[in-house]
Amino acid sequence: MKFQWKPPRAEQVWKLLDKYKFVLLLLAAGLALLLWPAGEREETVPAGTGEGLGDFDLEALEEKLSRALSQVEGAGQVTVVLTLRSGVEQVPLTDRSTSTGERGSSVEEKTVVINTGSGQQAAVRVERCPAFQGAVVVCPGGDRAEVRLLLTQAVSSLTGLGADKITVCKGSAEPP
Repeated sequence: MKFQWKPPRAEQVWKLLDKYKFVLLLLAAGLALLLWPAGEREETVPAGTGEGLGDFDLEALEEKLSRALSQVEGAGQVTVVLTLRSGVEQVPLTDRSTSTGERGSSVEEKTVVINTGSGQQAAVRVERCPAFQGAVVVCPGGDRAEVRLLLTQAVSSLTGLGADKITVCKGSAEPP
């Protein structure tokens, strides 16, 4: 008796698909996550050209945040003070070359320089955002639990700070 392969019928295929549909769905979700782009987006920008984070202004951010939080119902006039752990950091673009010789291998790094019309500037590989250390929010509604929660969540989502690094205080109703 000789074995002969027969292609599966459509109903058999549908039975198998129905039986293993959750496994196939899980595999498809895993594949989608593997293909999802991740990592730090790097962009080369000449330093000091006014593009990117080089013009970061803490006072302007505090003012903008204060105006936005003043719109929260029950908060009143809000004043925000933010402290930074570190400012904007510019990581220069470097050219790394490795050479091997009689005494072993050596690595040489040189900063890439862009020649502009007015001079030369170091190319920036990536600019890192400032890291916030803490926040204080002062407003007339700061003694109400629901207002405190909303303000803490808003500051946390905009700065990346945890709730333990944000303090909401009751202040006077008069603007400073």
